[in-house]
Amino acid sequence: MKRVSVILADGFEEVEGLTVVDLLRRADIQTDMVSITKEKQIEGAHGIQITADTLFENVDFNEVDMLVLPGGMPGTLNLEAHKELNELLIKFAEEKKKLAAICAAPRVLGDLGLLNGKHAVCYPGNEERLEGAAVSQEKVEVDGNIITSRGVGTAIEFALTIIEVLKNKEEAARIKEAILY
Repeated sequence: MKRVSVILADGFEEVEGLTVVDLLRRADIQTDMVSITKEKQIEGAHGIQITADTLFENVDFNEVDMLVLPGGMPGTLNLEAHKELNELLIKFAEEKKKLAAICAAPRVLGDLGLLNGKHAVCYPGNEERLEGAAVSQEKVEVDGNIITSRGVGTAIEFALTIIEVLKNKEEAARIKEAILY
């Protein structure tokens, strides 16, 4: 079974993080909400409190197939500042493991040089941080092992794309129909 870690920091965009968790779990993809703070309790960008499944330091990322970064502010800034996460993102990229980021979070990948030569998208105003990427206006871009998306309004399509990549088109279509999207 595929395993995904959705990396959560205080100030994450709730719709982007929780939509991915919800839809991937509907598709029977093991999906863990992972806090990069020292607490499981996380506060989203709009004051919504959630409880993560586990803490970053307690995860064996060798068993994880994909890392997902929700955007939001100051969530994205908190992701950027987490040294161990940045090292892990580089390791995943070197191992050709899957990475996904939405909204402002693709800039975390861009700052690490992981989007160089790739097609990518992000929330408007963050394009200059997608170092070396061919930036488009698509809702979701898939280029090799990296998936990027633009923001809250594209969160469902982002999650469905992750399902398609990790499972198949049929499972993504099944979930799409089940949620009346």
